[in-house]
Amino acid sequence: MISKTQWNNNELDYFQHALSQLLPYVNAEGLSILQEINDEMHKRG
Repeated sequence: MISKTQWNNNELDYFQHALSQLLPYVNAEGLSILQEINDEMHKRG
């Protein structure tokens, strides 16, 4: 898997939205990925 720092903003937005919609159903790994995406989005501003 490519590092989240290499994703473009559209990819971050898409997966952040998708995982947020699935939040009640994701496991710990999915929650971890969502947190990494959110952290990267906050770093970029």
